Amino acid sequence: METPPSPLSPEAIQALVEKAVEERLGQRLSGIEEALRELKGVSIQQKAHIPEDRATLLVFSGEMDNLMAAFNIAVGAASMGMQVSMFFTFWGLSALRVKTTYAGKTAGEKMAALMLPSGPASVPTSRMNMAGVGPVFFKHLMRQRNVESLPTLVDLARELGVRMIACEMSLKVMGVTRDELIPGIDYGGVATYLADAAKSKVTLFI
Repeated sequence: METPPSPLSPEAIQALVEKAVEERLGQRLSGIEEALRELKGVSIQQKAHIPEDRATLLVFSGEMDNLMAAFNIAVGAASMGMQVSMFFTFWGLSALRVKTTYAGKTAGEKMAALMLPSGPASVPTSRMNMAGVGPVFFKHLMRQRNVESLPTLVDLARELGVRMIACEMSLKVMGVTRDELIPGIDYGGVATYLADAAKSKVTLFI
């Protein structure tokens, strides 16, 4: 004949209950900690991809109206406290030129340099250029309406700390040397532009 199990004492029952509760809480806490680790990892990953408060402009055009749009945006962004980079390539280099030199250049480089405007004050308009009459006409209208000229916008952008970068490859193609450009600017290639663009809230091609 089997002996019936002896009833558990209140202390033993309390101990069993506490053990069961502790095991259940341990399982729950383990799941919560795992979820928190995953969320933290996602948060760090998202933070790494959040663009910085900066604007990057790739300036390809060498025409007055397009350049004015580029510099107006750059000046506006810099005035708002954004870090601004302007990467000038091909015809856009006209905005940075202060003179034209021919010494030491090949015939091809001299021809390319001759075709490129000698600075922001002499660039054509994209429409209604009319053999050079268009820019004169628009400059007159701008003065009447107190609109800043392109050379003034270039100077203002420099004063506001806008980073200006001349494309080294385009300099070679267009027959332009560094001493023909505004002093104090930077020089770089595609990697320089992409590094800034990858971190920017605003990227524009003008």
